[in-house]
Amino acid sequence: MEGSDSTGGPVVATHTDDARRWRALLIPLSINLLLPFAVYYVLRAQDIAQWQALLLSGAVPAAHAAGTAVVRRRIEFFDLLAVALLVVSAVTSLISGSPRVLLLKDAAVPAVLGVWMLGSLFAARPMAYQFGRRLRGPSAEEAAERTWSERPDLRAAFRGLTALWGTAQLLDAALSTVEAVTLPVDLVPVIGRFQSLGILATMVALTVRHSRAFHRRQGIPLFSPAPTVTVPAA
Repeated sequence: MEGSDSTGGPVVATHTDDARRWRALLIPLSINLLLPFAVYYVLRAQDIAQWQALLLSGAVPAAHAAGTAVVRRRIEFFDLLAVALLVVSAVTSLISGSPRVLLLKDAAVPAVLGVWMLGSLFAARPMAYQFGRRLRGPSAEEAAERTWSERPDLRAAFRGLTALWGTAQLLDAALSTVEAVTLPVDLVPVIGRFQSLGILATMVALTVRHSRAFHRRQGIPLFSPAPTVTVPAA
């Protein structure tokens, strides 16, 4: 819908943009964290062996990644990663007879994510900016690119957020590794999921706080569809 702000400038907001942002956050969260957690404990309640329950619950995000790649007709890195980690850990677990190998797969995902995020600091666009594209949508990309090229403070803000998220993912990976090799197998999924959700919630809160502080100081948002330009009323 379209309205005007207190200065008389135009403000445009759509339910479509809001829905896109929520989908970008909630769908990956549900498929990669919550659904595998639920599947594992449902299977264990049916006396399914630990390694089988871990394998089948891990197949949920892998199947979603494969299906998404088919729909998009292209394979992205993390789609391939999800499938490859499941296959490698499943084969290794069958050979070793230990379900802990499958638990280590869950530690490998944030480890790879963290390395990729920190590595993106040396790329043309860091991870935080790339993720912002999902929230902005294609129609706002040109304005966002222009702001990126013109504002060094905005570039520094995105790189700072990227470093923060990458470090948090490596922390999650380190904690998950310790849990996978020391705690009882049936306890690890529930602890790991709440741990990952806690770290994720903390990072989202810090990101929102940082984004709002940047908006107040600099007058432009980090993650809205496009920088807002206000026109004083005549």
